[in-house]
Amino acid sequence: MNSGMGDRTSTGRPVALVTGASRGIGREVALGLAAAGLDVAFTGRTRVEGEGSVPPRTQREGDRRIAVPGSLATTDAAVRDHGVRSLPLPMDLLDLDSVRAAADAVLAEWGRVDVVVNNAIAHLPHARFLELDPATLRESLEANHVSQVVLLQRLLPAMVDAGGGVVVDLVSGSVVNEPPAPPGEGGWGLAYSSAKAAFGRVAGAVNAEFRSRGVRAYNLDPGFVVTEAAAARGGTGAIADRGFATTPLDAAARAVVHLVGCPEPDTHLGRTIRATEWLADPPACGEDGA
Repeated sequence: MNSGMGDRTSTGRPVALVTGASRGIGREVALGLAAAGLDVAFTGRTRVEGEGSVPPRTQREGDRRIAVPGSLATTDAAVRDHGVRSLPLPMDLLDLDSVRAAADAVLAEWGRVDVVVNNAIAHLPHARFLELDPATLRESLEANHVSQVVLLQRLLPAMVDAGGGVVVDLVSGSVVNEPPAPPGEGGWGLAYSSAKAAFGRVAGAVNAEFRSRGVRAYNLDPGFVVTEAAAARGGTGAIADRGFATTPLDAAARAVVHLVGCPEPDTHLGRTIRATEWLADPPACGEDGA
């Protein structure tokens, strides 16, 4: 892999950190990078299989937990199967101390991070506008924007010291698309889309200050993906009925591996890359395929 990221760790491999990789898109990204020859650290809330849960899709469905598959332990075993190092790290975006601890742990253990994939999201039930509690709005913004910023603040100095790296932020089409219906009927809530909108500005800020120092930051929209958590929560049929075609679970992973492996695609900076546009005909390094 020609990632153009300077010296490597003692294994001779670059290091990636993927957040939210117990299951879903994050797990696919972690495995894709492992298959490409990177050592992979990854975060999640669920430590062992059988402990995972998410809340319902909408606030009107009540206060309950829904079991979901996946865990740090399961992803750990799958990453190791690729013959690279694996470092599972407990992290919860709702707990800022755990965010700092995860960043510090990978630097303490491996000494560097060459690739950061910000995939994790705090699942909060979507609320209708008049039912949205200001505390829930703040919680979503803090978890899905502020915590992501803090993680990068912790990692960027080491990345710059090592000669640069790649940041990929998993953004959402809800930032540019109006909800076609209320939450629960094929639409989404303001707490989710507003936090994702704020998060979508992070890559540009990173590029403005750190591109000259070797860091490239991208926004990647994975599309409408029915992950394990999405399937367990239900309601995906209503979203599909509103015209949102589903995207393969591994589409974002393939895009991330491409971005990490190409040292020169500045043409992709400053825009949102849509994973679906790269599925049929992935661009070669240096091509403007976004």
